[in-house]
This record gives sequence, C-alpha cells and structure tokens, in this order.
Amino acid sequence: MPSPSSCGAPLLETWQIGGFGLYVHWPFCQSKCPYCDFNSHVVASIDHDAWLNAYVAEIDRYAAETPDRVLSSIYFGGGTPSLMEPATVAAIIARAAERWTFANDIEITLEANPGSIEARNFAGYKAAGVNRISIGIQALNDTDLKRLGRLHSVSEAKQALTLAKSLFDRVSFDLIYARQDQSLVAWQTELEGALSFAPDHLSLYQLTIEPGTAFGARFEAGKLRGLPEEDLATDMFFLTQDLCNAAGLPAYEVSNHARPGQESQHNLIYWRSGDWVGIGPGAHGRMTLGGTRLATETALAPARWLSSATGGHGEHQRSIIPRDEQVTEFLLMGLRTVEGIDLKRLQDHYETALNANKINELHDLGLISVADQRLQATDRGRPVLNGILRELAPD
Repeated sequence: MPSPSSCGAPLLETWQIGGFGLYVHWPFCQSKCPYCDFNSHVVASIDHDAWLNAYVAEIDRYAAETPDRVLSSIYFGGGTPSLMEPATVAAIIARAAERWTFANDIEITLEANPGSIEARNFAGYKAAGVNRISIGIQALNDTDLKRLGRLHSVSEAKQALTLAKSLFDRVSFDLIYARQDQSLVAWQTELEGALSFAPDHLSLYQLTIEPGTAFGARFEAGKLRGLPEEDLATDMFFLTQDLCNAAGLPAYEVSNHARPGQESQHNLIYWRSGDWVGIGPGAHGRMTLGGTRLATETALAPARWLSSATGGHGEHQRSIIPRDEQVTEFLLMGLRTVEGIDLKRLQDHYETALNANKINELHDLGLISVADQRLQATDRGRPVLNGILRELAPD
C-alpha cells in the first residue's frame, strides 16, 4: 500500500490523481501509411463478432482486478477504428459501463479517417455513446496527402469535418507539418485554413522518420528528399504556437492545442501518469495495484492476440516498473505538458527530489520555471525536452 504522507493522511491512489482510462486498440487499416509506426495491419476480412467477444472478455478480466474505480475515459485508437462496426463500439462501451462506474463527464473518443466509407459510420458512433471524435486529416494539400499515403482527398476531409461537427460536441483533427518540400509560408497558409474551421482541439505533429516504416527505409536509402532542415522545422514549431495562441487554442502539450476545457482527457491520463487498461493487439497499459506500479503489454500480431484474449488472457507480458523508471516516466510525460510536473507528488509518491543545482542551471538558461511546487518547461525549453530530461532524470 502507498506510504502515508507527511501529515499522516493516506495518499490518494495514482488513478485518483491522474485518472483511470480504457484504451481499445483496433489494429486494422485500409492501407498502411508510409510514415506510420503504429501496430496496424491490412487484411481481407474481419470477424467482427470474434473481435467483440475478445474485447469484452478482456474488459471483464481487468475489471475484476480494478473494482470500485471510476472510469474517466475510453479511447478507441488504431489502426483505423472508424472501420469498426458501430454495434461493436456500442457493445464495448456498454460492457465497460457494466464493469466500472462512469465519471459524470466521461470522455469517449474514437479515431477516424475522413474517407467517405468511414464517415458513413459517424452517426452510428454517436448513437453508440462516442462523444468525441478525432479525425486523421494530416494535410490540407492533395499532393502531400498522396505522398503521405492517405486515401482521402482534401475535399473529403472537409466534408467529414463538417459532418463530424454537426454530430459531435467535441471534434479534434490531426495535421502533420515539416513535410517534404513544405515552406514556412505554405505551412502558415495551411494552418490558417485549418483554424478557419474553428476547431476546439488540434493535434499538430512534426513529421518524424521512424525506423521500420516505409519512410524510414526510403530515408536510409537517400530517397526521401526535400525534408526541412532543423532550423526551418523549429521555425514551423514556433509559428504553430503563435497562430494557435492567436486563435484561442494554446498548447497544453507539445503537439496538442485546445480551447480551455477541451483538452483530451484520455491523453492527460498518460501525461499525468494515471492508470489505464490497454486492450487489443500491441496495446500497453499502466496499473497500480496494491501500491505496485505495473506495465502491461499485449501481443502485436492480431491473430495471436485474438486467440489469447478469447482463451481468457490477452496479456503478453506484465512487469513491475522499478522506482527509477517510474520517476523517469513521470518526468518524461509531465514535462510535455504546459502544466508541468507536481514536485510534491514526486516527493510523496516516488520519494524523490530533483537535483537543486540542475534545476537552478536550467532555470538560469531560461528552459524551465518553478512556482507553487510545479516545474514547467518554458516556451524556449519545450523544443529541447529530451535535453532537460537528461539533466533532471535520476542517475
């Protein structure tokens, strides 16, 4: 059990501070995007009933370990969850409601592609209980959409966004910048166009070339030309902050912008080191049981996970997270957010205090600020978070 705080009162459990969520991974896509390193697969057919049975079996299993918890978020990620049948989504949400108490303001998000096939399901997802949708638009330029391997057009993206805004109170969409041959002016025009839709949430990611992807192979072979130099990518990052701030969507995390009150509650669970159950192929979870912080992993291969989950145990691995790794993860995730990290929680829950000399050095460089027991990366420090983490993490 957690040790008592200095005042003698028991500490709140991790999930009571950071939140408790359910992540459902749907691994299937119509095609594999060349930049994507997520666990996604293209298949000829899907047995939706079998997948539903596996998901609800895993919910039952985890719920037996986490009774009396309040579920604050459900997130359907992928893959392309907008290829799921609305009835499957409805049944998963219903089973979660049977097994846990839902928060009054529970957030239920489903990731969607903006193609016409997926958009036809939007109304069904709302009826199923989804109250927030996140659309993977990625670019508002048809040439770049093709380069990114996306199957939709800009016209389809705008139509899907308009439809989503007519159905859901909360709509987010994603864009990728620092793309091949993209200029600063071109990104400004594109982002201004995105902001003209008056979104309440935007996820704006710099293109990264990941090993094991098609882009990664092309890059290694010297065939991925036109990527921006580091200085240009940095200029794009700061331009993004300026335009979003002016539009009333300040960053609350390095790559995420929202109107106040519209932040993704599910992602905040990750960044605040809360607890979440992860089900589906390749899903990761974090659970604190009896004061012990656990990491869970599932098999990457869809068929293997489906067989395991149907057989009563969809986990591939469960391990205790050592204290030093918990601290590093707490710092890594918290520093990404504008709210920063709670130094009192760091002391109370992890019995760790940061090196005062390191804090002073980083503060003098203008990379961090400290006030009211919170340590935050500054605007200047946010682009160099990895360096800040290396300085602050325990040896």
